[in-house]
Amino acid sequence: MGGGIVRVTADDDGRTRLGTLRQSGATKLVFPRQTAKDIEAILINTAGGVTGGDRFELDATVQTGAELSITTQAAERAYRAQSDEVGRITTRLCVERRARLNWLPQEMILFEGSALTRTLDIELASDAELLMVEPVVFGRAAMGETLHDITFRDRITINREGKPLYLDAVHICGDAASLMARSALAKGCSAMASVVLVCPDAATRLAKIRSLLPPTAGASLLAEDTLVVRHLAQDSFLLRRDLVPTLEAMSNRPLPTSWRL
Repeated sequence: MGGGIVRVTADDDGRTRLGTLRQSGATKLVFPRQTAKDIEAILINTAGGVTGGDRFELDATVQTGAELSITTQAAERAYRAQSDEVGRITTRLCVERRARLNWLPQEMILFEGSALTRTLDIELASDAELLMVEPVVFGRAAMGETLHDITFRDRITINREGKPLYLDAVHICGDAASLMARSALAKGCSAMASVVLVCPDAATRLAKIRSLLPPTAGASLLAEDTLVVRHLAQDSFLLRRDLVPTLEAMSNRPLPTSWRL
């Protein structure tokens, strides 16, 4: 169990400052020492993973003119759950006018018998900017893991000024390996990621992003300022290998250090 509330604001010099921080249970937020004008937060689950019955919540607000990057200390893990028990992760993010949020969690690794419901709701002001990635791994290929009995419900909602900009949902119940083997779903891939970039020059980056992607990924524009990438890979190693340069090209900066540990 755990929960966190974080709010950042911009001072008169344009430097982002921590305004509010509350955390409880297994949810911890740490802030590496830095000299840039934005703030980087590392989300840590001290419980070591998520299982049935667990509840985790995060509520983050980037106030006017501020910039916040949130990542995780390592990949998150969803472990085997007891019968009729489901773990829940609820994340609510708000980005106000002229503010930017980089939501950069590392992989969610699903284990055999896991049961997880996850929701990510993002509210954007009309001129807010966003870079969002959500990677998911269905078993560790290096360990020979295949998933034949899981429940995974995942929903991502991005609204701008209260109107839907991006909606995505995944519901996999039962034999994930068989489902992911279907050509219309993943054609045998066991790792995937969704990436969304919202910024004024998103359209000008499309050609560069497409040049970085493997044949199992694609990029398109939902609007002139909204670029979406859907990525499939055989395993988490290949997913990360291709995601890192893609995300750095989309953000115009290196990823947080924890991505490289």
